[in-house]
Amino acid sequence: MSEIVYGKNSFFEALDNKRIKCAYVLDDKMVARFKKDNIEYKIVDRKTLDKMSKSGNHQGFLAEVKEFKMSTIDEIIKDKNGLIVVLDGLKDVHNLGAIIRTCECAGVDGIIYKTHNSVKVNDTVAKVACGALEYAKVVEVTNLVNTLKKLKDSGYWIVGSDASGENYYTDINYDMNTVLIIGSEGEGMSRLVKQECDFIVKLPMKGHVTSLNASVAAGILIYNVLAKRNPQ
Repeated sequence: MSEIVYGKNSFFEALDNKRIKCAYVLDDKMVARFKKDNIEYKIVDRKTLDKMSKSGNHQGFLAEVKEFKMSTIDEIIKDKNGLIVVLDGLKDVHNLGAIIRTCECAGVDGIIYKTHNSVKVNDTVAKVACGALEYAKVVEVTNLVNTLKKLKDSGYWIVGSDASGENYYTDINYDMNTVLIIGSEGEGMSRLVKQECDFIVKLPMKGHVTSLNASVAAGILIYNVLAKRNPQ
């Protein structure tokens, strides 16, 4: 990923996790903290931060950080009640950032996306994730179908989301190791990925628009799993 993070939340989470190599700030209010943590810092003007963040909403905080450490499949597999989110060809960085934030808030074990023809973690994703990237486990794989087969062999059930689903998302009992698949914007799940699904679920559409933003759909599906597992 890019070695830049910006925005207050992303900056301070990276700081707390000791990932900052050099901090760029507008004033000297944090100099004591930087010196205490032995972090290089530079006091710059807003125009410099605008340029470095490509006019992103940096909120006066930007940092060069150590490379984000990707996780492995084995690190996110659980014996019981695991929950993994798989992104099949997602293209929008804002969707990826929002999904990572939701996954971290919900305690999802890991997020998987493929190497090719897919959005990847970068500085914009880190900003949208609002610091969640520091804690999320993200796995990049070359072959999504083989990855799903491995997860099946490890005891996971594959639940895809698609308008063609026979079941509504609330119909499934998620008291099992679960993989939730979110398809790409506009195209949905690929044919080969769909073939690996044990269940395909749909969200009810009552209005004239018949699709939801990918990150919104992911949030609904993820928290439905939590609600099913922990009914109040």
